[in-house]
Amino acid sequence: MNNRRSFIIKSTLGMIGVGLSPSWLQSAPSILRNYNKPNSKINGVQIGCITYSFRSMPDQSAEATLNYVTECGINAIELMGGPAESFAGMPESTVDRRKLGQLLGKQRRGESLSVDERKELVELQRESEAHGKLVADWRSNTDFKAFEKLKKMYKEAGVSIYAFKPSAFGRGNSDLEIAYGMKAAKALGASHVTLEHPSNDAHTQKLGKMGETHRMAVGYHGHEQQTFDFWDTALAQSPANGLNFDAGHYIAAGHTDIMDLLKKHHKRILSMHTKDRQTPANGKGNLPWGEGDTPIQDILHLIRDEKYRFPATIELEYPVPDGSDAVKEVQKCLEYCRGLLG
Repeated sequence: MNNRRSFIIKSTLGMIGVGLSPSWLQSAPSILRNYNKPNSKINGVQIGCITYSFRSMPDQSAEATLNYVTECGINAIELMGGPAESFAGMPESTVDRRKLGQLLGKQRRGESLSVDERKELVELQRESEAHGKLVADWRSNTDFKAFEKLKKMYKEAGVSIYAFKPSAFGRGNSDLEIAYGMKAAKALGASHVTLEHPSNDAHTQKLGKMGETHRMAVGYHGHEQQTFDFWDTALAQSPANGLNFDAGHYIAAGHTDIMDLLKKHHKRILSMHTKDRQTPANGKGNLPWGEGDTPIQDILHLIRDEKYRFPATIELEYPVPDGSDAVKEVQKCLEYCRGLLG
């Protein structure tokens, strides 16, 4: 009891010292340096989160996003471009992205658009193109100190950024924008950038070679088009190319060899999106964790037992229940992982 009382007193005094003397903190025991900071590394398995999970939250600023992450208890993330680039001063868009997406969706599905809808679509596309040019110009002249400042703010809160996902790596982006995205990722402390697989061999080769130049790995994400050999060409093109694998989508695509894929590619998997989806036979639903068919327990145990180094990234995609919010649901996902790994 005396030892416990002594520890509490010393800890309290230590925290007072932390507030008064940052230099003293540098040599403080780690238990004090990490006091009240998030920790989602469980028995050697880094559970992370893509900030896309918080898209339904009202404030999408970098500061608010950091609050969501720390409130969840997450200490490592894949950061979407929006919060970071807004923080760095990227020109804001006035385009109604939701409406644009709806109209483009109708067009892709072959549904007829009314005269007014066609006019609206043309105008929205014109606005989007104009904003894209503004963004490209901004990216070409960006001061990366803002990204370094963001990294510092997140690091001081106990959160590291292992991946960055801006919309800068598409086939329509210039080499200057691609280079910008990789430099921004480096300034944020990320080990890799992520993007949807472009389904274009020439583009994955270019990204891989640019990744080598900028010493930045490139993780290609897939949805239900993922197969066992989906990444083979990109991996052969460059050592900088890797996987941003999605375990849930792989299951929804009907594949039964997910464990073999993880074993085959574990050295090239940069990060893995984790969600609980159903097989095609069960409807392909995106469900609360523990209710779907993704073998999350087997996957996490494999990462733990084989000491794989890639993070398992929480991606909240199932509908947020009434009375809850994205932060609470990500917390549930993390606690589910703790239960499996504890």
